[in-house]
Amino acid sequence: MMARLILMLLVVMLSVSAAVVRVEKSIQAMGTTYTIAAYGEDAVNLEAILDMAFEEVRRVDELLSNYKPGSELSQLNQTAAKGPQRVTPEMFTLLQRCQQYSQRSEGTFDITVGPLMKIWGFYKGKGKIPTRREITESLDKIGIQNIVLNPDQQTVSFLKRGVELDAGGVGKGYAVDRLVEKMRAYNVRAALVSASTSSIYAMGAPPGEPRGWKVSIKDPRQPDRTIETVYLKDQSMSTSGSYEKFFQVDGVTYSHIMDPRTGMPARGTASVSIIAPSTLDSEVWAKPYFIQGKQWAATHKPKEFKVFFCEDKADHPCAWLP
Repeated sequence: MMARLILMLLVVMLSVSAAVVRVEKSIQAMGTTYTIAAYGEDAVNLEAILDMAFEEVRRVDELLSNYKPGSELSQLNQTAAKGPQRVTPEMFTLLQRCQQYSQRSEGTFDITVGPLMKIWGFYKGKGKIPTRREITESLDKIGIQNIVLNPDQQTVSFLKRGVELDAGGVGKGYAVDRLVEKMRAYNVRAALVSASTSSIYAMGAPPGEPRGWKVSIKDPRQPDRTIETVYLKDQSMSTSGSYEKFFQVDGVTYSHIMDPRTGMPARGTASVSIIAPSTLDSEVWAKPYFIQGKQWAATHKPKEFKVFFCEDKADHPCAWLP
């Protein structure tokens, strides 16, 4: 009897250990590192699933990269000012959503911000202060009103030469959501999917932690320090911070987060972290909240969003918005 009981315990222990195999993989794409940490019953099968999921990131890169001349977005930037260009249903739907984001954010999210990013030097990774004339000329090419979407023909056209789409504010979130869809299609139930550390989606919960995946929010004043810890379960979190990409001139810090209305880097905010149902939503809305400020964010955030806000003032503590 005792021998049978021991045998049953061994079987249970083996089955439990098989159910908590962890596999983690990363790839470089779209100018950042995508990482998946997943749990499953078979390591070999799980590795194969992660490899297949990463193919979706590469596909999205071919869709949205502005560094690849052959991507659909790059081709659109080259031709849409000449007349209506037929695009894939996927691209058309994404541009429609970007149009809606722009309208709802009062123009502080804008996928046409490309010319501004160029003159400020952020495409090349070395910032520089542009002239007032360069800013004025760039602002003339910016605005969602310069994009014409024709739903019947599935075409896109630009009203002016020099209009340029920049997917930097949507690409990572969109790619993470696509990864999550692929993982769900392969019946993966517990995984943490991230683009760098700025856009994250938590699927289910890891073994032994029913609250979800433990994720840290950095202190924008000391990025190597954690200022807040959250547990995510079937949720996304995205962070925009002035510490991510910036340069300094004469003691003044210029962040990569541009206000499309002024042509200048946004000021007054150090970082914003948003927890939302989808990574596209959390990534997109982090910019308007950062630009518009704490009060606007508190007034306009949906009930299902949670927002951790850090103002750029040493005497103002970071806090969750009500």
